Amino acid sequence: MSTTNYRVRRATLEDLGPLSGLWRTMSLSVEELGRRITEFQVAESAEGNLLGAVGLQMVDRQGLVHSEAFTDYGVAEYLRPLLWERMQSVANNHGLLRLWTKEQAPFWRQCGLGQPDKEALEKLPAAWRSLPGSWSTLKLREDLDVIIGSDPAFALMMDAEKQRTARLLQGAKVMKFLAALIAFAVLILALGATFYLVRRNPNILHH
Repeated sequence: MSTTNYRVRRATLEDLGPLSGLWRTMSLSVEELGRRITEFQVAESAEGNLLGAVGLQMVDRQGLVHSEAFTDYGVAEYLRPLLWERMQSVANNHGLLRLWTKEQAPFWRQCGLGQPDKEALEKLPAAWRSLPGSWSTLKLREDLDVIIGSDPAFALMMDAEKQRTARLLQGAKVMKFLAALIAFAVLILALGATFYLVRRNPNILHH
């Protein structure tokens, strides 16, 4: 079956009805997820019928993939790659550092999410630590703030670069001020010359 038969997009309030029915069949909290509907990416048929959805909650530059649900798990294998591609794009657009999930489908392991080590678990946002089940995670990018903080030489280099940039900006402000001052002085001289010529020859304005 071709994936061109399906479309993925961000959920809107108009999807609340179909999504509520889907969440209900999966024994998920309709009230809670309904308040967070904009977290969800949905997959639909060419006719616009809702076929599946998955949420991506973002906290402290971390993303939680959650509440996966499909109306027909027979097409889930075609929908998951499309939803995953969409979530990767959203994660990149928001500069997320890491993704987490407690979804158990083998697909998520195939995407690179694996069991976190102790160091990774320390980065898990406090808001998610009480959620039941085992975690899988995928590192998306390095945290530059941590790298800078752990490398004194790099931190000094960045500080020197910031100071150099500040000096350049200050120099540009001074040059701008001098240019404005020179322009003002030229204007004063021009007005003074005009006044002098008019005083010397009052009839000049009538020529």
